Amino acid sequence: MSKVSERFVVDDQGNRTEVILLIEDYERLLEELEELESIRAFDVAKAEADEAIPAERAFTEIEKAHR
Repeated sequence: MSKVSERFVVDDQGNRTEVILLIEDYERLLEELEELESIRAFDVAKAEADEAIPAERAFTEIEKAHR
């Protein structure tokens, strides 16, 4: 993973309460999260050992789940 440039907002006690990211970093993190979710879904499907379905149908179902 690439370096993320972040800044923090702190409360009166110095505890970090919020993070500020560059929009590019935020968008990249979202893309990476979506990729990880797809990998997890694949791993779950593979572990279930259900009947195989065509790739096009699988992609359609994955896209519906992410809406």
